[in-house]
Amino acid sequence: MLSLKVSGMTCGGCINAVTRAIQAQDPQAVVQADLASQIVKLETSLSEAQASQLITDAGFPVVQ
Repeated sequence: MLSLKVSGMTCGGCINAVTRAIQAQDPQAVVQADLASQIVKLETSLSEAQASQLITDAGFPVVQ
């Protein structure tokens, strides 16, 4: 399971956008996001770099 710190998520729509971005490349991915901590947990076949790039491209920067 990947755990990424993602900035800019403020609502359920943000979580949906991140989920759609990941599942567009890995339809079987499980995405869990916590708005308070800004943490996104992923069960995916994507690499950390791939997932980070997809989330960033969706408009939510991944913080290292």
